[in-house]
Amino acid sequence: MIRFHYLLLVLCALLLTLTPVACAQDAASAHVIVLRAARLLDVENGRIVSPGEVMIKGDRITAVGQSVKAPAGAEVIDLGNRTLLPGLIDAHIHLFLHPGAEDLQTVQESIPQRTIMATLAAHDDLMAGFTAERDMGTEGAGPADTAVRDAINRGEIPGPRLRISGNAINILGGHEDAIGYNPDQHILPNATYANGTDQLIEVIREQFKHGADFIKIYETGADSLHDGQLSSPYQYTEPELSAAVHEAARLGKHVAVHATADPGALFAARAGVISVDHAFELGDETMRVMHEKNIFAVPTFTIQEYFAAHGATPQADKREQQMLDVHIREFRKQLAAGVPMAMGSDVGPFPHGTQAREFELMVNYGMTPAAALQADVINGAKLLEWDGQIGQLKPGYFADIVAVSGNPLEDIAALKHVEFVMKGGVVFKKMLP
Repeated sequence: MIRFHYLLLVLCALLLTLTPVACAQDAASAHVIVLRAARLLDVENGRIVSPGEVMIKGDRITAVGQSVKAPAGAEVIDLGNRTLLPGLIDAHIHLFLHPGAEDLQTVQESIPQRTIMATLAAHDDLMAGFTAERDMGTEGAGPADTAVRDAINRGEIPGPRLRISGNAINILGGHEDAIGYNPDQHILPNATYANGTDQLIEVIREQFKHGADFIKIYETGADSLHDGQLSSPYQYTEPELSAAVHEAARLGKHVAVHATADPGALFAARAGVISVDHAFELGDETMRVMHEKNIFAVPTFTIQEYFAAHGATPQADKREQQMLDVHIREFRKQLAAGVPMAMGSDVGPFPHGTQAREFELMVNYGMTPAAALQADVINGAKLLEWDGQIGQLKPGYFADIVAVSGNPLEDIAALKHVEFVMKGGVVFKKMLP
């Protein structure tokens, strides 16, 4: 037994030269940690508890309150004048993308190169306080996100908890096809082709074989504006989407869609998808169905704001701003109609680790800070199918906890400056002295 512990210590010492994660996880199970701060967010009730303490044993929360009864020898981490809150959730990310031309990344960068960049992106998102994320397609990197997710789960690299879709699904000549290139070059698309029901089911089975947690389908595109009205052709019929949803459900899994407008968004809602991502403009019937079926809209304002400021031409900037204006107008209608919301930024085309801007925009465009936080961590946990496991500071939940200066219920921008990050009881980011 002594020899075993000696070998374990040697192994941890070696691993520490590569990554602190595995050894830190082993150490986390050995003792109790108490986090103490001036404030604690009760996100479910939208209120601040002051002061606040959270007790952690292993990877789980064991007690929460103004004070907790800790055993002798517990490690106390005093975070001072800060607010403790659940780890943030981004329900729409792209680990395999970075700022620049998306189509050219697929053409110019190898999958090994993009996978390395994805691990760096996962690190940046975690350090920004995002302890759980939903990766919405590798954009031409196939099932490489399976390797990233599994390496994180094994403690080999730092990163958020991940739900992954593998390569998203698209029709020939669709939104993510390589359009505008010399056709003789046979440029690969940023998604996997599936034309018709039979191919959809075949591709879905292949995605799950390679480790996908859910399926992402491009349902609309490309978008255009005419006199302030959005138009976006659908890609799959309602029966085709229903077949996809039923095939995923056979394995207890779900389908999410990229859809910006009707009728594609309506087809998706009637088919029973779990989320409609982007949701720029939804008709009354679509909003009714989404409210009735509890289908989440994921607005992704930040990417639209970024594109409006970083277009290739002034005309492109103007077009993207017009799209954003439509989105803002329609978002307020969706809130009034009771469409469930989850927070997703579409980070990747803009820098990873900066996506807390999405909270500010959701508040600027009609939500209260409390509602935006609830959309993020409570609805996000449901969307990622970790309901009851993450998203709140409650006994039995994973110890995914962050701390910020100030009170995010008063100033949501506080979430842009996360100073402390714990995931599964392991501290990944400490406050500066």
